[in-house]
Amino acid sequence: MENLISLVNKLQRACTALGDHGEESALPTLWDSLPAIAVVGGQSSGKSSVLESIVGKDFLPRGSGIVTRRPLVLQLHRIDEGREYAEFMHLPRKRFTDFAAVRKEIQDETDRETGRTKQISPVPIHLSIYSPNVVNLTLIDLPGLTKVAVEGQPESIVADIENMVRSFIEKPNSIILAISPANQDLATSDAIKISREVDPKGERTFGVLTKIDLMDKGTDAVDILEGRSYKLQFPWIGVVNRSQADINKSVDMIAARRREREYFANTPEYKRLAHRMGSEHLGKMLSKHLEQVIKSRIPGIQSLINKTIAELEAELHRLGKPIATDAGGKLYSIMEICRIFDGIYKEHLDGVRPGGEKIYNVFDSQLPAALKRLHFDKHLSMENVRKLITEADGYQPHLIAPEQGYRRLIESSLVCIRGPTEAAVDAVHAILKDLVHKAINETVELKQYPTLRVEVGNAAFESLDRMRDESKKATLKLVDMECSYLTVDFFRKLPQDIEKGGNPTHSIFDRYNDSYLRRIGTTVLAYVNMVCASLRNSIPKSIVYCQVREAKRSLLDHFFTELGTKENKQLSSLLDEDPAIMERRSALAKRLELYRNAQAEIDAVAWAK
Repeated sequence: MENLISLVNKLQRACTALGDHGEESALPTLWDSLPAIAVVGGQSSGKSSVLESIVGKDFLPRGSGIVTRRPLVLQLHRIDEGREYAEFMHLPRKRFTDFAAVRKEIQDETDRETGRTKQISPVPIHLSIYSPNVVNLTLIDLPGLTKVAVEGQPESIVADIENMVRSFIEKPNSIILAISPANQDLATSDAIKISREVDPKGERTFGVLTKIDLMDKGTDAVDILEGRSYKLQFPWIGVVNRSQADINKSVDMIAARRREREYFANTPEYKRLAHRMGSEHLGKMLSKHLEQVIKSRIPGIQSLINKTIAELEAELHRLGKPIATDAGGKLYSIMEICRIFDGIYKEHLDGVRPGGEKIYNVFDSQLPAALKRLHFDKHLSMENVRKLITEADGYQPHLIAPEQGYRRLIESSLVCIRGPTEAAVDAVHAILKDLVHKAINETVELKQYPTLRVEVGNAAFESLDRMRDESKKATLKLVDMECSYLTVDFFRKLPQDIEKGGNPTHSIFDRYNDSYLRRIGTTVLAYVNMVCASLRNSIPKSIVYCQVREAKRSLLDHFFTELGTKENKQLSSLLDEDPAIMERRSALAKRLELYRNAQAEIDAVAWAK
């Protein structure tokens, strides 16, 4: 199962490289789902000494005040043979064999992040140690809890450290290693206090008791180590660290471990507990437990990874493709986006999407209603007919029929049809413009580029304006044609009904009697209605041919022609994506790569099991 710890180590390093170390995010972070052992303790609790004992090397910074100011992710890798060495993730391919140099690099890297102040930072340092003397294990060393701020630190430092520690240990996947000194009252232990708050039942807390050898004579830590003073689910482990004198003398860690074993074996109070005491036992026990926890969490981690991959892919799809760098690529991108928009627009016209049916409503309802509202019968009232017929003769009486009068009556009636005709053209134009707005809003790719969105809209509106003007000219010509040429058969029938209109031998004034004028009005109304019925069919054909058909065929043709003349800089201005979106896409792409790699790694381990 050692490969499970190695897998988590690899994923943690990848997360940190991505900037994912448990920070707040709109998406769940892989870091938060990975089991980890967080080392918690107050200042001077012996936390650093415990870690160095597990590793068997002096490598942590020491001093007064807050020494650990950034989380240290310590990954231990057991190797079969060879020289011990360390690697920092921020210094790839550089091996440290001098652990004093490791200590200095931890200090320097902390200062690089915090600016040589005494501030703290949640950004972790990743340190991997390869040695035949360690067990496979990952530990996160956190800043020591403190009760007061020292000189050069803000008053908020106490709360800041506590909040940082809490953010690591409150996660359900976190294993808490609570370090408490035996020569202090356990009730005042900072580590126990904060671990009890996040893990009140002690189900994921390991208690480590340090400085047992420094307790007052006549006292011992048996009640604590046997769980009577404060019970945890896992047995307490006591350790004996090197004294400050040993540290100053650079006493060998191997020798220190031997002395620790001898202390528990030879001290009467602890002799029966010696088999589960000491830093060596602590390391082995933590390694075994971490493997078990990782194994139990694998299905949940796989589920989170699969879910997050789907979410990342969906958001990347919503954000659209990244912008090409060359002019050809940019032109292609713009053309593709325009084609998508044009396709959506056509779907509205063809009924795949709603909106196009409103054009039919113009032809089937609005135009006929407008023609009916013209009230030709009022225009052909007795008074108006008499006036136009009389004026048409001038000083000459007509011989057979008042032809000019008929023409003027018909033409003046048909001219009224121009109004509904123009209104129909404008109504269809308004619908086509509205569909442009809808198609733009429904083209997800256009939301990515505000300038291109505006330019495409303007180009479409300009095309529709040109089509409207052409349609208006063509459609009004249909009305003008009816005015300019009257059907011959209509006139041929007029002389056959002279008796109904009056006696031609009578005077001009007798000839234009009410009955005859009424007959003229009725005949003209019949002709005008016949023309209206014809135009009711031909006007929609003209509008569809000049506007709707052209909108489907060549809405963006002028825009495409202009695009071909633009240079790279001008094309770039059209693809002026919001920088925040570009950054978001880049971050999502990196995160997606991390999760896909993690998916492959975990699947490989799962299959191996």
